[in-house]
This record gives sequence, structure tokens and C-alpha cells, in this order.
Amino acid sequence: MNNSVTNTFRLLGAGLRALLVLTLVTGVVYPLVVTGIAQGLFSDQANGSEIKADGKVVGSSLIGQSYNLPLKKGQETPEPDLKWFQGRPANGLGTNGVNTQYKLILSGATNRSGDNKDLIDWVTAAKAAVVKDNSVGGYTVKPSDVPADAVTSSGSGLDPDISPDYADIQVHRVADKNGLPVAQVQKLVDEHTDGRTLGFIGEPRVNVLELNIALKELLAKS
Repeated sequence: MNNSVTNTFRLLGAGLRALLVLTLVTGVVYPLVVTGIAQGLFSDQANGSEIKADGKVVGSSLIGQSYNLPLKKGQETPEPDLKWFQGRPANGLGTNGVNTQYKLILSGATNRSGDNKDLIDWVTAAKAAVVKDNSVGGYTVKPSDVPADAVTSSGSGLDPDISPDYADIQVHRVADKNGLPVAQVQKLVDEHTDGRTLGFIGEPRVNVLELNIALKELLAKS
């Protein structure tokens, strides 16, 4: 066997050893180390920021959920279940046309400019619905009371939080639909309102899933 063939086999052997070592380090050791650190220091985030109720996982604090009534015959869009606090609109979710076996959630924004007619029509209709749904006996919501997050979807379409202003204008309606005192429902909102992160990052917010879980617990005690 001449030297060139020998050198070729040596290079192949060295390349194979490098491949095995890199595979072991980057494909086994590194993922295990990162997973171990994540589970040890940030187990809640690493496991999906799960929210539990009645001993089972009911969602994530990072992903918004819809609170709708079952679809009626002939309906394409379900009506909101007004017993519960409602989250932001999900116009940006789109539809699943790839794997039609499952109703997958597609995350995304509406990607329309501020002067787009479709967007203006959506916002106008959404504002009218918010005013109508949340105006109950003795309490009337004015169009000027409706905050932006009540009529627009977030960039992902999956925002789990709403502004305290949007939560506040829902208090009378939720109290009315559930036969609860307004003060009791307002207390729930206040207790589940988080301030800015570190005091200056972001905006005050209310996690809708956590708020509705607290509402369900309150109803169970009533």
C-alpha cells in the first residue's frame, strides 16, 4: 500500500473520530447539560410555564386561550362566552391549510397597515362588540373607554395578557353574568394585575387564564 492510500485512510480515520467526538459533545453532552441546568434553575419555564387547576395542566401562562360558546348550526365563528373574561382578538391566527387532520394554532400577526380598510373594519366591529357586550344594567361602556388591546391582536396572535383597562371594563359584565357582586370581581382583577417587570419594563398586565381560574374558584365557593 503506497503512502497516498495510507494517508487517505489516516485522514478518513481522523475525520471519523472528529465526527464521533463532535456528535457526542454537541448531540449528547451539551443537550443534557443545558437540559439539566434548565430543569434545575428554570424548571417552570423549561416545562412550558404550565398553569394548573384542579390538579391538572390547563394551559400555559405564555399562550392565550379563547373562551367561546360551542358553535351553533350554520355558524363559522363561535360567540364569546360572556361569563368569562375575554382575551385579545386573535385575527392574526389564520387557518391551517397544511395538516387538515388537526386544528393547529398558527401564530402570526395580521400584517396590515394602519390605513388598511379590512383592519379598520375589524377594529370598528370589535369596538362596537366590546361596547355592546360589556354594557349591562347600570353600567355603560363608551367607545372612548375601549383600550387598543381589546380590539387588536398582538404580533403573535397568542398574547395571554390584557391591560388592566380592558379587564376593568369587563368586571360589570362578568359580575352580572355570574350573579356576583361587582366589588368581588373587581378585587379578583386587582389581585391578578401584575406591574411592569423590574418596575420599568413593559406595561401592567392581567393574565386572562389565571384570572378565569380564580373566577372559577370563586364561583365554586359561592
